[in-house]
Amino acid sequence: MAKRVIQVPVDEGLLKDLDSLSQKQGKARSVLIRQACLRYLREMEYEELDRLYKQGYMRIPEEPEIGEAQAAMSGEVMAKELW
Repeated sequence: MAKRVIQVPVDEGLLKDLDSLSQKQGKARSVLIRQACLRYLREMEYEELDRLYKQGYMRIPEEPEIGEAQAAMSGEVMAKELW
């Protein structure tokens, strides 16, 4: 995929930390910034999915009996695991 050059102002402390990490990891600063952006986007996606999941349970709550049955079954299964 083609890359586009953008300008992002950062303070001196952040730039110093990025350059230090860049040297330690042997990666270009731009690589670190791209990785950080991708990680942030994934985190935001997970948070949105979590929000939607919670919202769904608020709209249609789980019956207490189902939760109790699931807890009992998971207790039986987990007890058989060879940790």
